[in-house]
Amino acid sequence: MKNKICLIYNYAQHYRTDIFCLMDKELPIDFVFGDKYLDVKKMDYSLLKNFKKEVKNITFFMKPIYYQKGVLKLIFTNYSSYLILGETICVSTWVMLFICKVLNKKVYFWTHGWYGKETLIRKTLKKIFYSLSNGIFLYGDYAKSLMIKEGFNEKKLHVIYNSLSYDSQKKERKALGVSDIYFNKFNNRHKNLVFIGRLSKVKRLDMILDALKILKSKNKYYNLTLIGEGETKNNLKQIVKQFNLEECVWFYGESFNENELSNLIFNADLCVSPGNVGLTAIHSLTYGTPVITHNNFPYQMPEFEVIKLKKTGIFFEFGNVISLANKIQCWFNENNNREKVREACYEVVDKKFNPYYQIEIFKKHLI
Repeated sequence: MKNKICLIYNYAQHYRTDIFCLMDKELPIDFVFGDKYLDVKKMDYSLLKNFKKEVKNITFFMKPIYYQKGVLKLIFTNYSSYLILGETICVSTWVMLFICKVLNKKVYFWTHGWYGKETLIRKTLKKIFYSLSNGIFLYGDYAKSLMIKEGFNEKKLHVIYNSLSYDSQKKERKALGVSDIYFNKFNNRHKNLVFIGRLSKVKRLDMILDALKILKSKNKYYNLTLIGEGETKNNLKQIVKQFNLEECVWFYGESFNENELSNLIFNADLCVSPGNVGLTAIHSLTYGTPVITHNNFPYQMPEFEVIKLKKTGIFFEFGNVISLANKIQCWFNENNNREKVREACYEVVDKKFNPYYQIEIFKKHLI
């Protein structure tokens, strides 16, 4: 087949199921995935009619550098182009880049691109790496603007944003309504804060507890629900006990039940992510709940771009607990129309942060 594409990815993350399935349906593409990535749940390969194989991700010399065993054979097949996760730490991708140049085959990256915190060595590696590609699909406008400043050709930079299980989540959203889930748990009508994701150090969830303590000292009371598991859970529980916050903090635990999650997020008033926000932001806005996270964008994930100031969320000063506490209070002082906020959140996701927007960008630049 003319213009046959091969996608080579580090792993088939379950939360990418919708976009992978849509690509499978609407693009002339085959799928090759790495076999492991942290403890992320894997998608069901049987959903893809053009899934070809799983390859081993092998640590090369030292972590995080790795090599995907068997992918170089794919160069000498009938594929005219390759869509690859653009990680400079993947040795096999570097080799593919150079060989494909010689064979006049196209290589595209699907990647974060630029963060804005790169060292001189990192900048040099990235410039060489990305300049060898035929096009780059980026998760956000922020990365694109940084890369243009670094001298990259704007015509090769395509912003594709990110997405989750949009169809099933939108179906859940249509069935949602205001419930007493938090009143039944906390027995009060305070505003409800929520976090969904891994309870990991990088998420700085301890800052939320510090902020709650500050607000409580000012007679400002909030409930907090933490949805997820992780290595910081026990430490967070100790802080909750130390600050006498047991009555207002709910460790809900991990859940992959979208019906449960949609109800929890929809009925919350504000999602708080003091560290980098990532896909939590899309998940939260999908169900109409705004997000607060920090303002140091080089240390953010691309999804911070879903936050439209005072409409779908707000930023606080990076690492500043007092600022976090003040911004939480500020949000509720200035945003009293919950339904208006919900609609603003839906609009952002429905417009760009979904697989249908992504597939149109792929069609435009890959086929």
